[in-house]
Amino acid sequence: MAKLKIDGEVYEFEDGITLIQACELAGIEIPRFCYHERLSIAGNCRMCLVEVVGLPKPMASCALSVNDLRPPPEAELPEVRTNTELVKKAREGVMEFLLINHPLDCPICDQGGECDLQDQAMAYGFEGSRFHENKRAVEDKHIGPLIKTIMTRCIHCTRCVRFMTEVAGVPELGAIGRGEDMEITTYLEAALSSELQGNVIDLCPVGALTSKPYAYKARPWELTKTESIDVMDALGSNIRVDSRGPEVMRILPRNHDAVNEEWISDKTRFVWDGLMRRRLDQPYVRRAGELVPASWQEALATVAERLEASDGARIGAIAGDLAGAEEMFALKELMTALGSANLDCRQDGARLDPRFGRESYLFNATIAGIEEADAILIVGANPRLEAPVLNARIRKRHCRGGLRVGLIGEQVDLTYLYEYLGAGPETLRSAADGVAFVNAMRHARIERPLLILGQGALARPDGAAVLALAARLAVEHGFIRDDLGWNGFSVLHTAAGRVAGLDLGFVPGEGGRDVAGMAEAAREGALDLVYLLGADECDLAPFAESDCFVVYQGSHGDRGAEAADVILPGAAYTEKSATYVNTEGRAQLTERAVFPPGEAREDWAIIRALSGELGQPLPFDTLQGLRALMYKAAPALGAIDVVEPAGSAGIKALAAESAAQMEALAGRAAPFRSTVDDFYLTNPIARASRVMAELSALRTGGGQTLSTGTDG
Repeated sequence: MAKLKIDGEVYEFEDGITLIQACELAGIEIPRFCYHERLSIAGNCRMCLVEVVGLPKPMASCALSVNDLRPPPEAELPEVRTNTELVKKAREGVMEFLLINHPLDCPICDQGGECDLQDQAMAYGFEGSRFHENKRAVEDKHIGPLIKTIMTRCIHCTRCVRFMTEVAGVPELGAIGRGEDMEITTYLEAALSSELQGNVIDLCPVGALTSKPYAYKARPWELTKTESIDVMDALGSNIRVDSRGPEVMRILPRNHDAVNEEWISDKTRFVWDGLMRRRLDQPYVRRAGELVPASWQEALATVAERLEASDGARIGAIAGDLAGAEEMFALKELMTALGSANLDCRQDGARLDPRFGRESYLFNATIAGIEEADAILIVGANPRLEAPVLNARIRKRHCRGGLRVGLIGEQVDLTYLYEYLGAGPETLRSAADGVAFVNAMRHARIERPLLILGQGALARPDGAAVLALAARLAVEHGFIRDDLGWNGFSVLHTAAGRVAGLDLGFVPGEGGRDVAGMAEAAREGALDLVYLLGADECDLAPFAESDCFVVYQGSHGDRGAEAADVILPGAAYTEKSATYVNTEGRAQLTERAVFPPGEAREDWAIIRALSGELGQPLPFDTLQGLRALMYKAAPALGAIDVVEPAGSAGIKALAAESAAQMEALAGRAAPFRSTVDDFYLTNPIARASRVMAELSALRTGGGQTLSTGTDG
């Protein structure tokens, strides 16, 4: 521990922290532009100058460790002063230099009202300027459809450069020139290709990098700010939804160290324009082959009539990837009351089964636990596309050193080096039997190995066998260390609603059919009605082309709505309070930022109204009443923002079944493929977004490359 005196008070700090961090812990604000706690130290803005007693000039507190200070000859402790006249004049001088070339754009700048330069100029600036030379001008750069550049405003803090290199792992930004001629630009004038590039907008302390889709749309003080949860992937990133009236204007990250730190993916940040397009804002009923508008009473009566005319065994329900826990619970209760066991929340056909316990389908090591891992084996996943923020966490651990990464599946660029072991089940079987990578872990005395099992390995006909084989590998090769409290068997989900669906048991009951079984039953005329709760990602052709009656409840006019006979307009994730459980089993709540458009309603309320129309009303009338029953059925959903260890008994039970499953793998040479083909178009909201469509076109047809030179 290091002791020092700050502004006359004695403090004790942990060894190795910087002086600016020490001052923050002491409750003293130090201005800064280039410093950021999640990036490397640059020390180039000089705004954080403080006086160190005994030294002849002010020092940059971001680049000085508490252990670097020595007490002056006449004192026992090093002393730092942050409020002297010397410090005041130094900061005023730095601010004066920063503003020499900065344009007076505040009235038209999108950063206005939340600009670090604006705020610190008011707090620490000088009342005038002694420079009367012409200001320099810098040509704006085109770096893609997401980030608007006005580089004359740039103060060369290099936060954006360090983020792209260190966190995103795609070093496409850099500085050219020196002194007054220095410019931040992309290499070869190319557009950025990282899935995390939008985070440089938050990092930029001035208005040099702003959101291009949000440009000139609103001022921050006009917006209503709602804390919520992202559903674009299964990470559960904490976000803030900024809205004005009925429209979501932008989405920003919230800090949560255990989940997303303070980063979000570009899909999370820029998908907001899809929330207003292609919306279902009133019920529809198909007549004479065409969908026509109808009243709620008429639509519900039509569905109820069909349900009453059908036997429970001839009714099915499929929950989509964006469905919240509340509506899945309500729909399951309704289907159970109707005598149907045909339920499934696994649109992609993933062979995950809740009968083996939560540990068989959770990311048991936790997202934050990635930083403790000393070896990672990725099977059938592409975390860069399936969970970009989680991939950045793996890169963060990799950059720290001492981490060995192996990959079984598609050979792609993950932004960090890895050992490519093979493409499919045969390689996984070899790994379970002890290949070089696994044996090397033992010789290196790896204590916390991590197995990341992706949906690309599970959403296959032999997915159950792959799951059992992966469990065997985890049990036999030390991925589960009960003595250390470490469970490295981790399933990476891609659907925000999947874990909650498995927790609720939204899977086929005894004698029930899964998605593929319901599709086959529809072809054979053995299924009278299928209820699609936002289900757009499965093959809907068997239902649309048969006599099966299709009910679609969702927010957007996407694939499910095209196949529907009745459409019940629901709410998007920004328009309801709903529970989502992320890939590690952490239950979190979204909050309503705006109201659903037109006649659309919250999803649980629609199902409750339908049950009343059937004469079998569900036993709740309010959201609170529903949640009370849901928490009894699945207590884990009531532990908000808590990850409870799930144990390892289910994984060991799965491992014991691996021998019986080996026949399913025999002769199957099909390689593992990620379930995410197009990162930007994975759900109805994203497919309704013009920004996502532009990014998808740029990725697939614009000639942009994803290679960063780190392909292993």
